[in-house]
Amino acid sequence: MLETRIAEELACIRQAGLERSIMDLHFVNPVQARDRAGKTYLVLASNNYLGLTHAREVLEAAQEAVFKFGTGSSGSRLTTGGTFAAGELEKRLADFKHSESALVFNTGYMTNLGVLYGLLKPGDVVFSDELNHASIIDGCRISRCRVVVYKHNDMEDLRRLLETEKVIGQRFIVTDGVFSMDGDIADLPALAVLKKRFDACLIVDDAHGVGVIGSDGSGTAAHYGMPGIIDLQVGTLSKALAAEGGYVTGKKILIDYLINKSRPFIFSTALAPATLAAANAALRLLQTQPQKYLGSLWENTKLMRRLLKNGGLQVVEGTTPIIPVLIGEAELTMRFADKLRGKGILVSGIRPPTVPQGESRLRITVTAAHSEEQLRQAAQIITALWQELRQGEEKEG
Repeated sequence: MLETRIAEELACIRQAGLERSIMDLHFVNPVQARDRAGKTYLVLASNNYLGLTHAREVLEAAQEAVFKFGTGSSGSRLTTGGTFAAGELEKRLADFKHSESALVFNTGYMTNLGVLYGLLKPGDVVFSDELNHASIIDGCRISRCRVVVYKHNDMEDLRRLLETEKVIGQRFIVTDGVFSMDGDIADLPALAVLKKRFDACLIVDDAHGVGVIGSDGSGTAAHYGMPGIIDLQVGTLSKALAAEGGYVTGKKILIDYLINKSRPFIFSTALAPATLAAANAALRLLQTQPQKYLGSLWENTKLMRRLLKNGGLQVVEGTTPIIPVLIGEAELTMRFADKLRGKGILVSGIRPPTVPQGESRLRITVTAAHSEEQLRQAAQIITALWQELRQGEEKEG
């Protein structure tokens, strides 16, 4: 019975053109990857924003940690997995994010689940942006409290809901800092006003903000010059920081509470020392040489956005290296992505349920490691192929 039901669901997914599959890749450098057939691609789809996965300092730190501490942590942080590497990274993260304390989790997804499930109680109300990441949505769902969704980055709608929704316990506002599909930035100044007015706890997921925005690369608060405004800053080690895992920073009392109440933290085997050491080394590079990495990222972002716009593509306005190119129909979007793959360019085709119906898109991301020549050649191929596809659609129509 179960297999029959699953087979029927999979058939529906395939019929709708929404089936997902895994593509095995081997990265030969930060911006190029090779498949099992030996074909090499230019990657415009990764979150390796600063290109630090192959930095010598990061590789050496991971290698040293393996030989010094072994391949695994051997247990949860509250048993035998409390390595020196974790504590050192948490101190550096707290300092970087201008917070009192930090706590490392196994993934960014588990961080949001762990923070929201650990803090929210029945009687609380969480106000969540409609375009928040799936990990925030799922964390809210399992939190046992009421969830109120406000229109994307619409501070007037959020104000109205904060005023009208009855709250017995604590108000929470939770938002992405940089939104993962549109690449736009949360309105932190307005959120700060509402947080103060309604005595709300403000939680910001800065997964795509760290290493991307702010003069020092520390994310949304730095972008607006507003340190100390956000109560809890969630982040990831798997994007700009070139490793794996997640973290949360905030006041010590909040972090101490999560150590005692966050089930994903308490009941998970800790990250391997090599992973923690790699993240620590990447963060050290960002802290000591911010302009070297951020400057390249910002210049590449401006260049690629300009080239795609000039090529007639519908690029969603923004300033971050997440560059959404709106296509519309899911089938056309995935056909576009597949044809680009055939030409040696990897981009992500994004379709429902990740985005609403009719808003399928290519999600192009650039990094500090891309060269100007690579971006110009890629943009030329993308725009030329788009013209071909449009002409084909017009003939069929």
